[in-house]
Amino acid sequence: MAKYVGVKVFVTAGSEEKLAACKDLGADVCINYKTEDFVTRVNTETGGKGVDVILDNIGGPYFQRNIDSLNVDGRLFIIGFMGGTITEVNLAGLLARRLTVQAAGLRNRSGENKASIVSEVVKNVWPAIGEGKVKPVVYQHFPLAEAAEAHRLMESSNHIGKILLTVS
Repeated sequence: MAKYVGVKVFVTAGSEEKLAACKDLGADVCINYKTEDFVTRVNTETGGKGVDVILDNIGGPYFQRNIDSLNVDGRLFIIGFMGGTITEVNLAGLLARRLTVQAAGLRNRSGENKASIVSEVVKNVWPAIGEGKVKPVVYQHFPLAEAAEAHRLMESSNHIGKILLTVS
């Protein structure tokens, strides 16, 4: 979606295979977080300014490094915490650069708020998918009865794309 609206996209992944897949999907800057310090690379690529928005699904261990990668008035959206929920952070960077940290989950939103989000997705995302300009990447489908196996696959990090549970 970010490429569809004209944004320069940075991605981090832990394997060259995943980075290649991201590049094929249009990522501009691909960083292997296992072999390269992404804070340094982001600062190099942005002339020391940092990026405007980060979507973080890892959480705890990357929180401070994500803060260090943001531009003035940057926004960090927490969309998951596969790496943990506890961290220590230096708040000075948040204050000095007027950063915003926001959780972006759907679970605790009101029905009205969820309906509003769905309306925006229908208006802004579905047309891009319909035109073939945005394509969901699905790795594998599992029947709901095999949810534990799907979860093991997700934890292994040996997939590229979404893992879906299906209900018959």
